[in-house]
Amino acid sequence: MKTLKLIAVGIILLVSSSMQSQVSVNVNLGSPPSWGPVGYSEVDYYYLPDVESYYDVRASQFIYFGGGKWVRSRYLPRQYRGYDLYNGYKVVLNDYHGPAPYTYYKKHKVKYYKGYKGSPQRSIGKRHDNHGGNNGNHGNNGNRGHKGGGKGNNGNGHGKGKN
Repeated sequence: MKTLKLIAVGIILLVSSSMQSQVSVNVNLGSPPSWGPVGYSEVDYYYLPDVESYYDVRASQFIYFGGGKWVRSRYLPRQYRGYDLYNGYKVVLNDYHGPAPYTYYKKHKVKYYKGYKGSPQRSIGKRHDNHGGNNGNHGNNGNRGHKGGGKGNNGNGHGKGKN
């Protein structure tokens, strides 16, 4: 009888530990990039007005118009490869969760024009300065990494970003 109880407890522990490991595997999927604004862990997309592109947080891809169609890529378009994502302004699109944020591109382009600035924000990552080797470029796409200085919002282009 005591042996049966020990076996039952062992099976319960084994099942519960395997269930817990399945949950922890899914926790890190779609985490925001280090250059993303602080305080927006449940967002699907950012709009980057200075480069007229979107960033898909879950897929870790940029979405931009090129060659007559919307392109998804792990990198910004060639003409923006030197763009500083840490200091660039990010519009947090809290109100859109579909597969094609560019459906509202005309509206976003007008509302969040190049050079648009909202409330101050901080980036998630730390400042990276490299004074040798590669002219301060970091990351796979040559984007320079710097903390702060960019602007954020509360999901609609207005309000206070978290500091």
